[in-house]
Amino acid sequence: METRFGRRSFLSGAAMGAGALAIGPAGAQEHGAPQADAGPALLEYQEQSRARRMRWWHDAKFGMFIHWGLYSVIGHQEWVLESEGIPIPEYEKLAKHFTPRPGAAREWARLAKRAGQKYMVLTTKHHEGFCLWDTNLTDYNAARQGLKRDLVREFVEAARAEGLKVGLYYSLMDWHHPDGAICASDPAARERFVAYTHGLIRELLTNYGKIDILWYDVTWPLTPEQWRAEEMNKMVFDLQPEIIVNNRNGLAGDFSTPEHKVAADQRAWETCETMNLGWGYQRSDDEWKSAKRIVNDLTLCVQQGGNYLLNIGPDAEGNVPRESVEVLEQVGAWLRTNGASIYGAEGKAADAFGNYTNFTRAGNKLYVHVYFWPSRTPAAQWLDFYQSETVVAVGGVRSKVLTARVLKTGQPVKFTQDGVALRLTGLPDAAPDSPTTVIEIECDGPAFVDHHLIRPEWKRYGVGTVT
Repeated sequence: METRFGRRSFLSGAAMGAGALAIGPAGAQEHGAPQADAGPALLEYQEQSRARRMRWWHDAKFGMFIHWGLYSVIGHQEWVLESEGIPIPEYEKLAKHFTPRPGAAREWARLAKRAGQKYMVLTTKHHEGFCLWDTNLTDYNAARQGLKRDLVREFVEAARAEGLKVGLYYSLMDWHHPDGAICASDPAARERFVAYTHGLIRELLTNYGKIDILWYDVTWPLTPEQWRAEEMNKMVFDLQPEIIVNNRNGLAGDFSTPEHKVAADQRAWETCETMNLGWGYQRSDDEWKSAKRIVNDLTLCVQQGGNYLLNIGPDAEGNVPRESVEVLEQVGAWLRTNGASIYGAEGKAADAFGNYTNFTRAGNKLYVHVYFWPSRTPAAQWLDFYQSETVVAVGGVRSKVLTARVLKTGQPVKFTQDGVALRLTGLPDAAPDSPTTVIEIECDGPAFVDHHLIRPEWKRYGVGTVT
């Protein structure tokens, strides 16, 4: 697993804390799954239609990932079957005891809407091999075991009822299927297992109406050629012409999928991230990210031109952990007043990062996201630069500023600007908003921030020279 966050992350090291473990359960999902461009997208239709199909996704910015399956009964995260070496006949018994209450999916969809998320992606089959829908290809599914319900149908209907786009996750890797490992070396097993896989995907994209996203995961143990990945994608687009697909079946897909890190790509990309350390339900995991962390990770994704897919891990009943609900509702409340700085924003607002600021932009508007409110610095008694009162300063704003205001309240903000620094002055001691205050700045042209550009323009003096 790669390092979770680099310099271009919220607060670099300070915000990472215990959640920045380089290797751990949350990193397991990406093992064997390409996150950057995995190869050429070979389908002419896919190339020609991509801009149209992706338009809504670029506008959406923020989605909900849902990891849910038999593993939630145990409560040790989603890789428990492999990580603890549970005998498969023992693990299969969970299928009789996975009986979530009706209506859980509708509650998730309502939570996603309150959080400001525009689409949802459900793990229809994770690596454990258990199918959450009524499939004709295996009895190991929710509709034929103890539950006797089609959970994918419930999810799709719930998302649509709240006006959200529908995404289905599908793991190619399967720990349960008898051919799931030997297919690597046994051609007959490979033929059976690949046909099974294509058949399951066909069902998912045939039985539930319009599906907006297919989110593949983990190609182990086969190559894209062995998976017949090009044929797979052709089938997908034949069944769902407007769908978008990611890059985790070994082909480039429509977007790449960095995991646990904000890693801008030259193409469309989406960071997926957990709210604590794991994807699936973990009863004793209390390493919860704050609303401030979530808002600023979302802002960073938008600044760099990507989307943010944030995970919840419901328990076996379908209940979302209270801490997840509270944080998502705080994020949603912030987005209701600051959404203009996220949903309508374009990527590449800045090539530099402030000590307490981040930036998004929309046309001639620059949004300064202040996540650590600077308040009054003691240096103001000696440095005119920090007067009067609280000053938010940004070096390297490459457009002339016309007006400035606090986005939440509409309060006008005084400012001064020269070729080096923009100073927003006379601000209150306490932050006007939480968890992040956004100042909207109207410029005379497209806004951009790069404080590195001021180096040759800075007026330099004789300090440090010997006379």
